[in-house]
This record gives sequence, structure tokens and C-alpha cells, in this order.
Amino acid sequence: MNVLEVENLTLSYGASPVILDATFSVEEGEYICLVGHNGSGKSTLLKSLVGLHGVSSGGYTWHVGRDKLSYLPQSSPRDFPASVMEIVLTGRQRSGRLFYTKEDYSEAENALESLSITNLAKRRIGELSGGQQQRALLARALCRRPKVLVLDEPCAGLDTCITDDFYAILGELHQKGLTVLMASHDHNSVGAWATRVIEICNRITFDGPAHEWTGGHTHE
Repeated sequence: MNVLEVENLTLSYGASPVILDATFSVEEGEYICLVGHNGSGKSTLLKSLVGLHGVSSGGYTWHVGRDKLSYLPQSSPRDFPASVMEIVLTGRQRSGRLFYTKEDYSEAENALESLSITNLAKRRIGELSGGQQQRALLARALCRRPKVLVLDEPCAGLDTCITDDFYAILGELHQKGLTVLMASHDHNSVGAWATRVIEICNRITFDGPAHEWTGGHTHE
């Protein structure tokens, strides 16, 4: 079953095209890495797929409800004056609802526990290390129990040890059935965890199994 279908998608900033005529689908249970150099259009593509960037032509269709889709952007409000629990709870926000239910608090607590950061619940997110902050933001994405997780360079700026730990967590979530669509510069993570690679240089230049991708077209 496909959870996402993209057909002849073109994205632009003003008159300048960023993504040209992209066509691909995402099957339930896949772990896909989008790779490509800076400016290749990876982030713009992900933003468009979650409704944060307009479409110039073509289109896409999600076959899961928006409530089953979570997005972890590259830039997040890490210095926002709120506790980790308050940040995680925002993942349960729904349009038109002004309060959190017991179920919302329960799901937030479960997400914190699953990532081993329950002890950080009352800490201000700005006081945490980069790795702890990223776990908190992942907990925020997970507390709505998504079927698909979209991530844009989730480990940018983090050291190797923290990055390896984060990708191991993603790998475990994928093995439990979560579909992952992630933009990444980290080619080691591509080889270790991804089931499929889509390489972008404003157009799709490779789309296939991760073990067949050589990285020959991408230059950081």
C-alpha cells in the first residue's frame, strides 16, 4: 500500500524552479532517505509535502490522514521558554481545541518514556544538550502516534555519537512499522538504516534500493 504518491511535481521560489517534474511513491513501511547537495531541493520538497510550501505544477496525494503524519523540521524553537512536557504536548494540538485531554497527557508521557527522557519532562528545553533536545522534539512528533514520520536533516549540527544514537532510535521505530521519509547529508546513516534512496539534484537522479546507491552524484 502506498502512503504517498507524487506525480510530476514542480516547486519554485518565485520564478526560479527548485524541484522539476518529480514523480515517486512511498510504500507503507519504507525508510527512505532523500540525498543531494545543499540547494538541491530536498528541504523544499519535504516542506511542500507537509503543506508548508506551494506547488507550481503537478501534485501529490497522501493516503493517510494528516493526523497520522508528523514532521520534524531542520530548524525548531530550541530556546522556546517552555518545559519538555509542554513542547511534547504541542504534538497533540488539534484545530479548534483549546485544551489537552487525559489521553494527550498519557500519549506525551508514553513518548517521553519510549525515548528514555521522562526525567527531563520538567526541564526547559533550552537548558538541554543538542541530543536531548532532539529526543524531545522527536517525542513531540511521536506522541500523535504517526504512521509516517517526515524529517528534514534531523541531526544537523550534532556530534557523531549523538547522531548514531538518534539514527538507532529511528531504526528501531522503523522496525516497529513506522514509515520514515528523511532528508539527510549523512551518507553513513543512508547505508546503515535506509531501505531506499532518492537522490535529488533539482530533479530525481536516482531512486532505488539503498544498497544500490553509490553516492557518486552527490557532492557535499
